[in-house]
Amino acid sequence: MQDGFCWYSTASQKYLLEQDFPGMRIGPEPTTDSFIAVMYGDSEGNIPGNALVVDPKKPFRKLSRFGNAFLNRFMCSQLPNQVLKSISIIDSPGILSGEKQRISRGYDFCQVLQWFAERVDRIILLFDAHKLDISDEFSEAIKSFRGQDDKIRVVLNKADQVDTQQLMRVYGALMWSLGKVINTPEVLRVYIGSFWAHPLRNTENRRLFEAEAQDLFKDIQSLPQKAAVRKLNDLIKRARLAKVHAYIISYLKKEMPSVFGKENKKKELISRLPEIYIQLQREYHISAGDFPEVKKMQELLETCDFTKFHSLKPKLIEAVDNMLANKIASLMSLIRQEEINMPTEIVQGGAFDGTMAGPFGHGYGEGAKEGADEDEWVVAKDKPAYDEIFYTLSPINGKISGISAKKEMVTSKLPNSVLGKIWKLSDCDGDGMLDDEEFALAKHLIKIKLDGYELPGTLPSHLVPPSHRKPFQTAE
Repeated sequence: MQDGFCWYSTASQKYLLEQDFPGMRIGPEPTTDSFIAVMYGDSEGNIPGNALVVDPKKPFRKLSRFGNAFLNRFMCSQLPNQVLKSISIIDSPGILSGEKQRISRGYDFCQVLQWFAERVDRIILLFDAHKLDISDEFSEAIKSFRGQDDKIRVVLNKADQVDTQQLMRVYGALMWSLGKVINTPEVLRVYIGSFWAHPLRNTENRRLFEAEAQDLFKDIQSLPQKAAVRKLNDLIKRARLAKVHAYIISYLKKEMPSVFGKENKKKELISRLPEIYIQLQREYHISAGDFPEVKKMQELLETCDFTKFHSLKPKLIEAVDNMLANKIASLMSLIRQEEINMPTEIVQGGAFDGTMAGPFGHGYGEGAKEGADEDEWVVAKDKPAYDEIFYTLSPINGKISGISAKKEMVTSKLPNSVLGKIWKLSDCDGDGMLDDEEFALAKHLIKIKLDGYELPGTLPSHLVPPSHRKPFQTAE
């Protein structure tokens, strides 16, 4: 699906879009009982599942194989929303837990999730911090995303409902639970925050929540820009899988007898599938990770007639190898050239606009940005305290040497690489010495770093000491 991603919370979608959408229901979990494709449209409206899968303009035609039980629980919700001009959202049904897990949905829920997972650009799993639970159905749902691990992001939502100590415990429990379900050595990226438009219950972690929200928004906003590369990556993945599939099918075809004992031979080959994988790996130098899961492949082969399989066609294999070795590289260079020439496309509208500019933009008035919109030099309020230290360092002609400055700066216990950058930013005239204003600036930058903020790459104009400003320079 073009520029789409999965989001597992209706309330969070409303937060993202800043607008209700047709078919939306919010209440005690689980409330949503349908798959809803939230997409851009000139006017608000719903398209039911059976009509949706026959629409040639929509990418859902192959979902018809899941039958009426699923299609009755599938719909497209269209609305004129700026966010949806760049991305589409798939809202999944609420995950069942407890006794409700025994109730059949009437269709293969995990197979539907897998179908969407293979086609979307981002999969977002949401957990509420105050009621963390990975039910059996949720565990099976996560397992259906196997092979799509690079798309998965985890959100620990409503983290303001617990205090800092409880949040640490919840985070640890979540990572432990996910580690049992997602069998990868890499740790999943978990975003911690409160992704709904309600006042924070506990504000002690507000800075953390804002920084995490900014990171998540940046990740989502980059989806349209990287869509072409991801599609090319999917093409390569599918080509490699198709090639391996051809080797497996042709081998099974070759091993089948021409007249008698076909059924017994078929059972033998299915039981020997793990050995066949190893044999093909050695013969064709294929990575074990490119082969389909053994158990699933064995189940699919049970219903197949091996005598109707096609023999291996070397020319087609050569064509795939040529595409992977040569044509993909030229396609990649064309995509990069297009990205350079085309204007940067990011997701806009909804909650994204509230984080981009103005006094409520992330980091506004904090760290190195503090004092950017003030007439007075921001360092001036602390300069009397810095001057006391400065005059104990025996300045000569109003300046202290680098050695004297170093003795004071290392008391911050910051690493030399950081102190070296602070020195470079503070020595405005580049004479290897610091006057009282430059020293005050150095102390201010040290304080910024110790408070957990990043140092600027170049010194912003509002931080330049007044005596070192050019006549025309004003604060940013």
